[in-house]
Amino acid sequence: MDELLTRRGTLARLGGLLAAALGLGAWEAGDGPAGVASGAVRCVLTPEQTEGPYYIANEKVRRNITDGKRGVPLTLRATVVDASTCKPIRNAAVDVWHCDAGGVYSGFDKGTASRTFLRGMQRTNAGGLAILKTIYPGWYPGRTVHIHVKVHVGGNVAHTGQLYFPDALTDKVYRRAPYNRRPGRTTRNANDFVYANGGRNSIVSVRADGAGGYVASIAMGVVRS
Repeated sequence: MDELLTRRGTLARLGGLLAAALGLGAWEAGDGPAGVASGAVRCVLTPEQTEGPYYIANEKVRRNITDGKRGVPLTLRATVVDASTCKPIRNAAVDVWHCDAGGVYSGFDKGTASRTFLRGMQRTNAGGLAILKTIYPGWYPGRTVHIHVKVHVGGNVAHTGQLYFPDALTDKVYRRAPYNRRPGRTTRNANDFVYANGGRNSIVSVRADGAGGYVASIAMGVVRS
């Protein structure tokens, strides 16, 4: 991935009819531009958020980013669409990174020689969907639970942001091993300084996968040039 990328555009969280269409994995008649024009579909722009201090360029293009890290399995389903038309964007690169169950980022914390665990990139398909296999993120002091994300479209960084989880779900997950070795997380969504700037528009929708893990979904609309 060329790192001479220009940050452009922003993120949109899609709601209403669009969210339903994405959940079905298909576009129905009346969605997309027609839906935008009629007002039935709304692409609501939300602020970008800081990439934070733990970004590493040139991450691997791969679906499974766990590298053997223990934790509750999490499948991230990120759909990228054009915020102006609500049409899916093919071949966008969804670039994610987050800490492990112990609050450690690969490549930065002491004692971690690996620069790859819980980092990776996946291209979107014709429906704008990128799927990544990871684990539920851990926590570290001063921050609520989150996943960092960049969306690259056509050689540009179209969005830099963070994805968040419902606190009630995190409480449930953290009662399980290995998260329960670190009780008493210090920061929740309501008192996180980054989340305060638009984070509620970047909360993923989560469902159980039937095998002890979870599937987290979000639709991201970007302004493509």
